[in-house]
Amino acid sequence: MNKLLNIAQAVPRQFVREYAFKSDLKIKWVRPEKIACYKPEKSGDLGKLPPLKPDELLLDFKDCKALENADESVKSQYKLSNNASYLTTQFYRDEMVKEVQRHAQDYGSMEAKLGKMTAIIRRYQVHMDAHPRDKMIKVRLKELIEKRKKFLKYLRRWDYPRFEWILEKLELVYKPPPTHFHWITRKESLQKLTDTYCENLKEERLEAYHKQLQAQQIPFLEEAIKKMQFVRQEQISCDVPVTVTEEQIADSKRQLAQLKELQQAEAAASSQKQNEDSFN
Repeated sequence: MNKLLNIAQAVPRQFVREYAFKSDLKIKWVRPEKIACYKPEKSGDLGKLPPLKPDELLLDFKDCKALENADESVKSQYKLSNNASYLTTQFYRDEMVKEVQRHAQDYGSMEAKLGKMTAIIRRYQVHMDAHPRDKMIKVRLKELIEKRKKFLKYLRRWDYPRFEWILEKLELVYKPPPTHFHWITRKESLQKLTDTYCENLKEERLEAYHKQLQAQQIPFLEEAIKKMQFVRQEQISCDVPVTVTEEQIADSKRQLAQLKELQQAEAAASSQKQNEDSFN
């Protein structure tokens, strides 16, 4: 028994691996960055609020004639930028409603409600960029986004032309909820990346093999023409039935001439491109 063990240990074992590990493929998967639901990328807000004018007055004092000749220190007290933030929100809300309302007194239609919600949502988004830990505004913002989605869903169902018009007017993208929820997992993502890598590798090798065969076409045809001519001459000299015709040889020569012309044209185009690149 010991003798057999010594013989087995003396013979070196050779293990040949015919498969690849994931580490051999050099495929790296990075988990996609999580985007908060209140961000414009998720809520569908393509547009942004216009910048506030520095001399914009409060809504109640916009047409006040007494402020036209007043001192700058007095005017500054009635500017939007120097007052509470909710007054600026009201200003943007009224401006947004005016863009989509059906008439001058329309504040209760579906379009006016959507304009009002969109202005408030964008104001809250600006606030959350500056104060990302404000939980109260975050909850309000998420509730408003969901409410606007329900309104858009209703409008899409009952009045599709007006739905498209309101999306274009407010610069929105309607993002309905998915039919089924699907987790993004590392295993499944790596499987997809591996399949893509293998497909690309197969295409690259097929393309390289195709180029190799194209490069062998001209020598192959030249050799074939010589052999066909030799076989024809031998058949004629031996007085046996001729199997190689002049038409076959002529077709092969014509194909060879076309391939040589194509090769010369490709070489001229590549040299011209190299000269242009070097000149630039």
